[in-house]
Amino acid sequence: MLTLPDSLRVYLACGPTDLRKSIDGLAALVQEGFKLDPFSPSLFVFCNRECNKLKILYWEHNGFWLFYRQLE
Repeated sequence: MLTLPDSLRVYLACGPTDLRKSIDGLAALVQEGFKLDPFSPSLFVFCNRECNKLKILYWEHNGFWLFYRQLE
């Protein structure tokens, strides 16, 4: 079961992201590109060029969650 902390932060990536990136690629982008800690209690939201697909990266206890959503 997914549990979200009360102190959760949400970061939205400005501009398009290559959504072919996996968990490791998105975590590296958070760490190197945005200078943030991918293991922090935060949701990192990325979208594609057309803004009709989203990927959300979230660390919980011992692993990453990667949510993918295609918008209609």
